[in-house]
Amino acid sequence: MTRSRLSAATFPAPALRPGDVVEIECTDLIAKTGQAVGRADGMVVYVLGPIPGERARVRIEAVKAKYAVGELVELLNESSERVEPFCPVFGICGGCQVQHLAYPAQLRWKRELVANALQRLGGIKDARVAVPIGMDEPRAYRNKMALVVDHSDGMPTFGFYAARSHEVVPVEACPVVMPQLDRHIAGLHEAARDPASAPAFADVLHVVARAARVSEEGVVSLTTRRPSPHVSPAAAALAAHLPGVVGITNSYEPSSENAVMGRRQTTVFGRAEMREAIDEVQFRVSPASFFQVNSEMVGRIFAFLRERLTGIENVIDLYCGAGTFALFFAKQGIHVVGIEENPNAVREAKANAELNLVAERTTFLAGRVDATLRTKRGAETLAAADVVFLDPPRKGSDEPTLAALVRARVPRIWYLSCNPATLARDLAYLVADGYRVGDVQPFDMFPQTGHIEALAILHRPEEGAD
Repeated sequence: MTRSRLSAATFPAPALRPGDVVEIECTDLIAKTGQAVGRADGMVVYVLGPIPGERARVRIEAVKAKYAVGELVELLNESSERVEPFCPVFGICGGCQVQHLAYPAQLRWKRELVANALQRLGGIKDARVAVPIGMDEPRAYRNKMALVVDHSDGMPTFGFYAARSHEVVPVEACPVVMPQLDRHIAGLHEAARDPASAPAFADVLHVVARAARVSEEGVVSLTTRRPSPHVSPAAAALAAHLPGVVGITNSYEPSSENAVMGRRQTTVFGRAEMREAIDEVQFRVSPASFFQVNSEMVGRIFAFLRERLTGIENVIDLYCGAGTFALFFAKQGIHVVGIEENPNAVREAKANAELNLVAERTTFLAGRVDATLRTKRGAETLAAADVVFLDPPRKGSDEPTLAALVRARVPRIWYLSCNPATLARDLAYLVADGYRVGDVQPFDMFPQTGHIEALAILHRPEEGAD
């Protein structure tokens, strides 16, 4: 028996080679990286810098089996939708991907991200995907920042990770965080030079800070591997450099090398929580709270939901975190059961329900969502629900949870997602089992980035459309 050999023609060599300079027409952007997409010699080429509608000369740096990565040599034309990035480290820092794209164009592009995911990944052709609801001023919106502390030069410096790496990009300011947090960056640099506060940073890995729009209070956490003996003695001096800060905690025992917060916290100055309010809902928020980073956009989601609450008496809020949406529903007179795996978030949700005087209309259960829904109590709660609202993490929900909703024939499902791909996957499951997708409303929770939040409204055919 002879062994045949595969000819070179079976696996042809890529037409492109590293060092080649080619011209491409850019047709799209990659959400995760902001890289433009084009083609040369039949191969997809990714390159940072151009935007759709631009031609570019690109030097090929790496060639893979199905794509090549290039470096921008020259823009051959500029799109009318190109704008000057407003951050000096855009393209280096990994925080923003599309500052060079005009904001109305960002919103249109993000609508296509959602629509394409639903059609191509979920097979959902008839969903009504609206243009994202955006911000009047798409800067200075983030109420939380996580700074990396770099000790490589002796004195601590503060920054963010570079795109697609763990290299630290030092920053003196950040134009997408709230003004209070922007001032805290300068304050941290001052504190690192002050003999009274500098010892606090001796073994700090990350500084996590939050700020409130309404109260203008702030809270800060210094993350270390173990409880730090240095943070507490210097905490008051550090707070003096951070206007509006009402509390400092030492967060320690991170669950992984990539975790910016530890699993445990000790309050070393003031109080661990700041006061915040969105519409009529009040919150107490710590650096570790499960709380959305764009308070203004949460208010826009509240307004969208408020128009759909007529006749709704019972809501189940899955993956409820610290109760952001459960409290909103309860303030409208609705009875809410929230289910959340993290016990600390459940404690915060219960405390915030007391704060808002809605404890009698809210029940919060600690446990895995899928396991809780399989219990007798979970099944009874589902049977009584008018709406199931779910806001899962980026990985989406899971089949046992979705199957429980299908078995209970929940009349309406409102699914809020920060990941169009997993949203499409989960909606496809629900559609296959009888649900219909009506309106899909994206919300630009993260301007200047490739991320988009989308709220999908589903109903069973016998219920009629919302």
